[in-house]
Amino acid sequence: MKFVSFAHGGRQSFGMVSGDIVIDLGSRLSPDVKTLKEAIAGNLLPSAARITPDTGGLLLDDVDLLPVIPDPGKILCVGLNYDDHRRETNRPDSQYPTIFVRFADSQAGHRQPLVKPACSDRFDYEAELAIVIGKGGRNIAEQQAMRHVAGFACYNDGSVRDWQRHTGQFTPGKNFPATGGFGPALVTPDEIGDYRQLPIRLFLNGNVMQEATLADLIFPIEKIIAYCSTFTPLSAGDVIVTGTPGGVGDRRTPPDYLKHGDMVEVDIGLVGRLVNHVVEA
Repeated sequence: MKFVSFAHGGRQSFGMVSGDIVIDLGSRLSPDVKTLKEAIAGNLLPSAARITPDTGGLLLDDVDLLPVIPDPGKILCVGLNYDDHRRETNRPDSQYPTIFVRFADSQAGHRQPLVKPACSDRFDYEAELAIVIGKGGRNIAEQQAMRHVAGFACYNDGSVRDWQRHTGQFTPGKNFPATGGFGPALVTPDEIGDYRQLPIRLFLNGNVMQEATLADLIFPIEKIIAYCSTFTPLSAGDVIVTGTPGGVGDRRTPPDYLKHGDMVEVDIGLVGRLVNHVVEA
């Protein structure tokens, strides 16, 4: 199944995608459940399979898609998690994942613009797979980790490189408003199978800039969940962004940064294709 968060007619809701229709599930799975995060927390997504399109369905093209989880409690991001990207950044091997955080207002949905900050000309792309936590927990074992995943989505971890490097901390360069694309939909694990078989590619104005498979992750999803859940409790609706392959614009010769008018797309096979255009702040 595929689920989206959206805005339509002046209100926000969430729904299940069926072909080119969005079945509005706001308050339908339970009277008090109005967001996708609440539906995940209540373990209500499986019951959505019983709901079929009706006259209340909305055309997918008529809604404004929001970030898959607009209101996550945590967004944890993994840096340097593909060896070709680690090597292009001249970083040493690490025994542990590199973790940094994003804030919810740094995200943008599918077809929404990514906003290049006016204070920098070094706005860069990063194609990544995001996972959404379904069942919370602490000290989750690697062997049980995939049972805690509600689904997958595409992510573009847009990075303002000069601000990222002001100090040794990544946070400033990763949290400008509307710089991280997240969408188009949450795709449940039964639709995906073995995530390691997924391709991941990024297109900039139609040209392939990044290409790998999820089998290339240095730290696989199971290990990331186990590691993160050791230092912080994970909750339903939390987002973990798993890292980007080599080929980022910052490490090209000459560098190839995002600019106003660019179209950037993250394609992860069965997970979907996230499309955003770039605008100047």
